[in-house]
Amino acid sequence: MKAVVVAAPGGLDKVSLIDIADPGKPKAGEIRVAIKAGSLNFHDLLVANGGIPTEDNRILLSDGAGVVEEVGEGVTEFKPGDHVVSTFFPVWPAGPAFADVGHFRNVPGDGLQGMASEYVVRSVNAFTHAPQGWSHAQAATITTSGLTAWRALVVNGQLKAGDTVLVQGTGGVSITALQIAKAMGAIVVVTSSSDEKLDAAKKLGADYTINYNTEPKWGRKAAELTGGVDHVIEVGGPATIGQSLNALKVGGHIAQIGILSGTTAELPVMQLLAKQARLQGLIVANRQDQQNFVKALEVIDAQPVIDTTYEYAELAEAFAYQQSGQHFGKICVQW
Repeated sequence: MKAVVVAAPGGLDKVSLIDIADPGKPKAGEIRVAIKAGSLNFHDLLVANGGIPTEDNRILLSDGAGVVEEVGEGVTEFKPGDHVVSTFFPVWPAGPAFADVGHFRNVPGDGLQGMASEYVVRSVNAFTHAPQGWSHAQAATITTSGLTAWRALVVNGQLKAGDTVLVQGTGGVSITALQIAKAMGAIVVVTSSSDEKLDAAKKLGADYTINYNTEPKWGRKAAELTGGVDHVIEVGGPATIGQSLNALKVGGHIAQIGILSGTTAELPVMQLLAKQARLQGLIVANRQDQQNFVKALEVIDAQPVIDTTYEYAELAEAFAYQQSGQHFGKICVQW
């Protein structure tokens, strides 16, 4: 069967489609899944380009969606023919985070072999059902970016109607956060360096948009427009955390998700104290959260925004496009 791997030490020129052994039949507590589609995330790009070191010929991608072909002994949750989507932390079925989810050792496409292969055999905890009626590419957007937005706003943020949410940029997490927030009756501010992307965000329901190139003090601008936001989807990291605090109302919540501008920041502690802000880091969520998210997606009309879909054989090209920052929403791959 085919799989897409990256050779150590990484680099997009080291990404290739190869033949590997078929994983065979599922054992007790396992399922065999024919993977049909996947989606790209910043974490996947870091593994592919060598930013996160991993084993030689690591099969790429944390996200995968497909069809159950066979179930092992004792499996009752799934049956052949079910449409499923992978989980980011197969070792985290429910409850609060613990030591084994404080790193990526148990994450497909990083510490474990990923989902960019034609077939996988994994524990039942490595998948949930996909939303009914969704394509495999649409379902594949759930695992990492979609679930991160859900946890940031709903699980951790306790989002309610009338809250104000600021999302940075127009990547997968931010666009899903925009859709979730609007579906739940929130007011949304979107920032971007592209007026074209901001216009597209307006069409998805954004109430306010700010071009941070023409409005470098975008945090203060967001506060002026809204009186201060309740939640910030913080994907930039060190270069943006100060402006996020400027945008926040007293008692507001910042979901620290991304590290696009680096991993070490100077935090304006006095401002953090004055705002009595809640700054919470997170890495995706558990399997139960994903199941709850899937149930919500079957109720709200918020199908994912997919910018471009590539073939798996073109995964290096897809990563290069992701790296360019031109995309709006998700980049997907399919066999």
